[in-house]
Amino acid sequence: MIRATVSAAALLLLAACNSGEQAPAPGAPTVTVADALCRPTPKGRQTTGCYMTLTASGDDRLVSGESPQAKYVQIHESRMESNMMMMQQMRDGLPLAAGQATSLAPGGNHLMLLGVEEPLATGDTVTLKLTFATAGPVEVTARVAQPAAGEYDHVAAH
Repeated sequence: MIRATVSAAALLLLAACNSGEQAPAPGAPTVTVADALCRPTPKGRQTTGCYMTLTASGDDRLVSGESPQAKYVQIHESRMESNMMMMQQMRDGLPLAAGQATSLAPGGNHLMLLGVEEPLATGDTVTLKLTFATAGPVEVTARVAQPAAGEYDHVAAH
């Protein structure tokens, strides 16, 4: 009886120490991130866009993001409707095709930081944690700068 109690207590202790994140299954897709950049925020502005290129080793989906520098991180799409640029949250996430670079870029799909409390100035960095449907989470350090004209035009947005 005592042995069972001690074993149960050990299991509860291990469960309590678990961070709630599970390691990706062996052979699960991985996602690489390149050229991560977030726009600076002028004083008083609490939203900004972040851009990068994602490449998944297998079909996957970017489902969410978070940052200690923003209350919320949302996946957004921009598209032209009736000669007006419209932006909306992609509630189902962003699909990533195996082996294809997917660009998050100005005027297309991007991450939106909402509730930025401290202004982001050129030269700063933003920490992002990206969560995927299958691949393990990816921690990214994005530089804060204005995107150069054409900087993200080399890969089509998906």
